[in-house]
Amino acid sequence: MSDFYQTGVLATFHQLQEPRDLARLEQELVRHARIRPIALILPALFSEFETEALPRIIEQLRSVPYLKRIVLSLDRAERAQFDEARKRLSTLTTPVTVVWHDGPRLQDLYDQLIAHELPIGQQGKGRSCWMSTGYLLAQGDCEVIAMHDADILTYDRSMLARLVYPVTNPTLGYDFAKGYYPRVSRRRMHGRATRLLMTPLVRSLVRIVGYHPYLVYLDSFRYVLAGEVAMVADLARVVRVPADWGLEVGTLGEVYRNTSIRRVCQVGLSSHYDHKHRELSPDDPSTGLLKMSIDISKSIFRTLASEGITLSTGTFQTLSTAYVRTAEDTIQRFLDDATINGLIFDRHAEETAVETFAKGIRIAAEQFLADPLGVPLIPNWNRIASAIPDFLDRLQQAVDADNA
Repeated sequence: MSDFYQTGVLATFHQLQEPRDLARLEQELVRHARIRPIALILPALFSEFETEALPRIIEQLRSVPYLKRIVLSLDRAERAQFDEARKRLSTLTTPVTVVWHDGPRLQDLYDQLIAHELPIGQQGKGRSCWMSTGYLLAQGDCEVIAMHDADILTYDRSMLARLVYPVTNPTLGYDFAKGYYPRVSRRRMHGRATRLLMTPLVRSLVRIVGYHPYLVYLDSFRYVLAGEVAMVADLARVVRVPADWGLEVGTLGEVYRNTSIRRVCQVGLSSHYDHKHRELSPDDPSTGLLKMSIDISKSIFRTLASEGITLSTGTFQTLSTAYVRTAEDTIQRFLDDATINGLIFDRHAEETAVETFAKGIRIAAEQFLADPLGVPLIPNWNRIASAIPDFLDRLQQAVDADNA
């Protein structure tokens, strides 16, 4: 049984009923989806077909009655792997399209964007989700677009139903929903990037720069780095996204800019959630959670700067000290929380994570000061349509040809 506390400035929808309530949710979604059809984007590498998570997700999706389309956004796959992915998805009753980003047709489209000097970033989840969203916009028959990762070991179709419900039900009136869930499994707390980076960083920034609606907005999310989101198609058309590991927080920044906070919500998806855990990689800023902390921090700094906040060398020096102190206090809170719940808690590992994230914040600050704009966000689809008027048509034709 969840609590019912409303957090910050966002509407929060808790899981107050048992999972058996799924039948009611799905019945209502079937009715609402007649007016607001729903699509699901599932970003995946082919290697994830060899894990426990993706086959489980496919099995669960087989029973979902309300989806109009499923798009598997397939990255880093050869032709034979693309064909195998389509074969494994062929048992689903919902129409499935595989967007093959390594295929020659999609590569040609990426080259066209580069030729028009449109920044599309490096290959990765951000770019692949963006292109798959474009395909759905080109189809033009879905009003709600949802996304979730392909590495959820504890996936249940009730997660998807709860995620899309606030955006699909027209009487609720939300444009954007973000999932949240507890990150506890095998008697350990997970979610270090949220617990030990995001929360202390945002609250340290509040202490330094003062009250700002964007920081309050970020601090209101229970799991700000969750990959599970749903939004209306009109919002998906105007949102820009980062191509790096700042995807989740960068998307939230774009949602903040493009819709009212009153139309943004978060929804509890599950009482039990587990997925792939990333390595800390404290000595390698090109990978792992250190790389993630750099990209996340830069995204926040750039959004603050775009809101007119001056971030100087002195600001970042103060932030470095404030973050470490706030994070250390946070560790003590989580230690006490783990103790009362009988969880295993490795304080040394937590402190090592804070040291790594502090390093990431410093690197991000240096890179921001050297180049405040940095790697630009991928343009929204309105700009693409302005620069290349028939690009969405080309994208639809290319993907459909691959799937023929």
